[in-house]
Amino acid sequence: MSSLWEATATDRLLLPALRYERQPYDVLLVGAGYTGLSSALHLARAGARVCVLEARQPGWGASGRNGGQVNPSLRHDPDQLVAMLKDRAEPLIHAIGGSADLVFELIERYGIDCQPVRQGWLQVSYNEAQVPLLHRRAQQWGARGYPVQMLDRQQLLQYTGTDLFRGGWLDQRAGSLQPLSYVRGLARAAQAEGAVIFGGSAVVHLQRDGAYWCADTATGGRVRASQVVLATNAYSDGLWPGLSRTFLAANSFIIATRPMPQAAAHILPDGQTLSTAQRLMVYLRKDPSGRVLLGGRGHFADPVRSEDFAHIEKALTTLYPELAPLDVEYRWAGRVAITPDALPHVHCPAPGVTIALGYNGRGIAAATVMGRHIAAWLIRHSSQDFPFPITSLSPVPLHGLQRFYISAAVAWYALLDRLQ
Repeated sequence: MSSLWEATATDRLLLPALRYERQPYDVLLVGAGYTGLSSALHLARAGARVCVLEARQPGWGASGRNGGQVNPSLRHDPDQLVAMLKDRAEPLIHAIGGSADLVFELIERYGIDCQPVRQGWLQVSYNEAQVPLLHRRAQQWGARGYPVQMLDRQQLLQYTGTDLFRGGWLDQRAGSLQPLSYVRGLARAAQAEGAVIFGGSAVVHLQRDGAYWCADTATGGRVRASQVVLATNAYSDGLWPGLSRTFLAANSFIIATRPMPQAAAHILPDGQTLSTAQRLMVYLRKDPSGRVLLGGRGHFADPVRSEDFAHIEKALTTLYPELAPLDVEYRWAGRVAITPDALPHVHCPAPGVTIALGYNGRGIAAATVMGRHIAAWLIRHSSQDFPFPITSLSPVPLHGLQRFYISAAVAWYALLDRLQ
């Protein structure tokens, strides 16, 4: 079993560890995923002295272990965000609405070899009663000038190659990519702009010392910086007290078949990605080699056997029984930070410290644009135009029972989906 889709990445990247004290930097980024690397890239481009410390290697976490869908949206519809955030909603909607544009602009600007495809995202429902909700969602994005299309059952048959879906919508802004190659490309782009990045350099202690924040690593190195950004998302530990208790870390399980360009030619023939709108969402795409990829939620524990992915394989053969028996080449999982309000969280728990996490499964686009806005904020020394809500650290009640939360939610939502 391959736990990381390493073999299909388009390049390799192995960065050295930090082993001595470095000169002071303007900004230290902890975590070399999408948030940290996008922040570093945009900061370095603006002339800041930037250092990134990563406990493993860039993309080791969910940034390199996801389904590769670039979806410029949040869990909430635009009108829901207006009801929740009032006059703060439209800047957030605008930032998220253009997040896929940013991803593909960076890919083009820096020549990132990550198999980019931009043919849109289909959000679909098995249930007729849910179709009006999806059409309203499309109308809300369309009313703000974004290219969307409402779809009925017959149209979805042409797009997906199955008649199981009753309706949905197409978001033409979206696309897909090879996630590990993209995050490595961001790292190389940040380095090209002048950022310094170290792998194998877990930060074990962070404290204020005069004008600087000092970060000590497990390898014996030390970095001093005027500003610190913690960008560890679902892999956050105890580095900042209480941070890991503010979200639930859910596993996303993904499989990829062997290339089957002929047998799967009818599945998403135009290159769109797909997600279901049911509570227990599954998401689907094909890669340029003709592999079929499908992902969804799984149990709390990290998978260790191929049998742990049986529910994902069953979901794929339910959608496309003609693929059975499945010839699965890769199986992997990554942790997703789920926030109680289903919004990305930004915290400023101390002067000079910024924390950003919680993309709820939409991290490629949302975390990339988050990085750009964090950079602009730190460069301007003002959060006036920052589009994301800034909140205090707030622990999830009974967080220690999160494995039971997640297991119970999976079982409950599966039951509700069957009853619909």
